[in-house]
Amino acid sequence: MAVFATATRSVAAARHGLRALMAAAPEATPSAAAAVQLGNLFEGVPSTIPLAAVAAPRMGGANAAQVVPAASGHGMWAGPVAAGPMLASASQMRPRAPYQRRLPLAHMLTLQQQQQQRKLWQQHGPAAGRRGGGGGWRTSSAAWAAASIATAAGGAAMLQLFDARPAYAKAETATQQAKYTAEEVAQHRDLASGIWVTYQGGVYDITKFVEAHPGGSQKIMLAAGGSIEPFWAMYKQHQKAEVREILSEYKIGELDGAAAAGAKMDDPFKNEPKRHPALITRSENPRNAETPADMLAAGLLTPSELFYVRNHLPVPDIDPKAWRLRVEGEGLRTLDLSLDDLKARFKKHVIAASLQCSGNRRDEMNKVRPVKGLSWNVGAISTATWGGVLLRDVLLAAGYDDVEAASSAAAHVHFVGLDTDPLTGEVYAASIPLHKAASPAADVLLAFEMNGQPLSRDHGAPVRVVAPGITGARNVKWLGKVLMSADECQGFWQQRDYKLFSPDVDADGADWAAAPAIQDTPVTSAVCEPAPGGAVSIAGGEVVARGYAFSGGGRDVVRVDVSADGGTTWTSAELRKLPQRPGRAWAWCLWEAAVPLPKGAKPGSKLELVSRAVDESGAAQPDSVAGVWNFRGVLNNAWHRVDLLVED
Repeated sequence: MAVFATATRSVAAARHGLRALMAAAPEATPSAAAAVQLGNLFEGVPSTIPLAAVAAPRMGGANAAQVVPAASGHGMWAGPVAAGPMLASASQMRPRAPYQRRLPLAHMLTLQQQQQQRKLWQQHGPAAGRRGGGGGWRTSSAAWAAASIATAAGGAAMLQLFDARPAYAKAETATQQAKYTAEEVAQHRDLASGIWVTYQGGVYDITKFVEAHPGGSQKIMLAAGGSIEPFWAMYKQHQKAEVREILSEYKIGELDGAAAAGAKMDDPFKNEPKRHPALITRSENPRNAETPADMLAAGLLTPSELFYVRNHLPVPDIDPKAWRLRVEGEGLRTLDLSLDDLKARFKKHVIAASLQCSGNRRDEMNKVRPVKGLSWNVGAISTATWGGVLLRDVLLAAGYDDVEAASSAAAHVHFVGLDTDPLTGEVYAASIPLHKAASPAADVLLAFEMNGQPLSRDHGAPVRVVAPGITGARNVKWLGKVLMSADECQGFWQQRDYKLFSPDVDADGADWAAAPAIQDTPVTSAVCEPAPGGAVSIAGGEVVARGYAFSGGGRDVVRVDVSADGGTTWTSAELRKLPQRPGRAWAWCLWEAAVPLPKGAKPGSKLELVSRAVDESGAAQPDSVAGVWNFRGVLNNAWHRVDLLVED
């Protein structure tokens, strides 16, 4: 039985009554965390505090406890944590908002305290230390009666007796007793029956977590009724202590011995290509790594080995001789082309183009408010020469006609990759508008060379799409199919990612269907040298800065301004560019500026170096990251700011 006291007059009276209860129940363990339900005392909000807060002397001399509001369905900790105020303030007693990254253990107790609480419960049952939301006391009805009388005599509250063990207590008890077969787990695959999964021999009811899953409910539902281990092997970001701790909250029992062995999949990332150690890794598997900033500013072309890497799935290992490209769709004859066919049947073209991840410079948005996605710095952009055949030429060979296309339903060209999710069979796919794909001025390539050499595996061998001026997500690697369609690609990365939202929209309120898929990228720039936190000598009177600037859609960058005082005064930078045709400025420019130190600069002071670019359309970078913030952290093109220290 668990006991709650509803105090109707004063906390002091409730404390008096509960101390009487403890005197009548000497067998109760000191670490028990029975809770008091205090109603209408703090702004009319019912809240839960641990028994330790009102009966501290019995709790081994501690005179305080963490006071945590009870939120239905979230089972937050209400156990003693540290010395401090006897009771929380009214602001602390307000209910916590529904699921805000469910990490109650990490927020409320240290890991050591968590382990002690769990161990006590497992060893001694409900009388031991346990999670808040209800009491863990086991005592006689006489003791409860005595406590009730004592409390009533104090005129403070009435003790209400009922079985109110929280989910955690029930789950821990079940863990010791309940055994489930794989067949039983498999019956729980929907909200009606509950969503169950298994992990390392444990059974977990994650029904209440599904909608809160950061990756969306669709992905997590793939594991419903079975093991999540293959998915965690695939999506390595789950292999963290805090994620396992979240999962432990939902444990309801054990998988029986036979089933616990479970089928395990081979590591889908075991055959990844080797990468240059200078790349800055942002995720290991799938591998995502950026080019060091100082290397970006070193030359107009990025060495292939140092070109940033953006992968969503394991890197396929494709035999160029066996590779085939299928071309089909609305108004086209079906073609099946080998690599030799591409090279023999179509003229080779070479272009210089920059590719940029939509999330480049995302880490700056994280400083405004947390966003979802890899924390890229300024290096998720690189430039190379690309050799291949024009997509337009291939479409023409398949029967595409500009005149007929103008009156047909076809409006999009899909690119389907050969990189595959080994669990779901889903492939990476994206699309761009037909008017760009088929335009003779768009220079969209089916590329098989990079910087004069065959593509490497990381960069899409044997053939990839290079759609210059368009965000990197549409430049599909390991190309397997080209499809002309009336509809936009319906793949995950076209419909549920790489879309832009306003700063006031969060992940829960995002209308993905209404938001347009990102295509062209806005004008941007970045300071590559000096590095953030670097030193500037006051003796020289200036700071020499270098960086890059780029605009999507073939728009040329016409000006870069640099400031050493946060944007009050500006110096024009010198630009370096590759030869490019009007309206087809597919590659970045590099810039350099000697910027005077601000007046009043002295050793020990800080200065803020800022860059901003303007393209040929007159578009300029906005001054504030906050103004372009979005929950996915994409298309950050605000002024780039670097803090420096002035020294002698």
